[in-house]
Amino acid sequence: MNSYTYRIIIEPDENNTFHAYVPALPGCHTWGESFEEARGNIRDAIDVYIRSLTKDGEKIPIDRGVEIVETISASRHRKSFSRV
Repeated sequence: MNSYTYRIIIEPDENNTFHAYVPALPGCHTWGESFEEARGNIRDAIDVYIRSLTKDGEKIPIDRGVEIVETISASRHRKSFSRV
């Protein structure tokens, strides 16, 4: 049995629930009432997605993306730019 590693994005949505998706697996989305439920649901969705690809003889995508989180402090004073 092979192991695969994927980035999972979980975001709160407008319904006070959580949307989860896998950028490397197009169409692999789910949701949950809580962050933990969304995380469990996306793990299940990945499993079904991979099983389906395997059954259909399709190539399993590899996640080659990089996720970086940056914290930027916004300046209190904005510089004004003049147009030329």
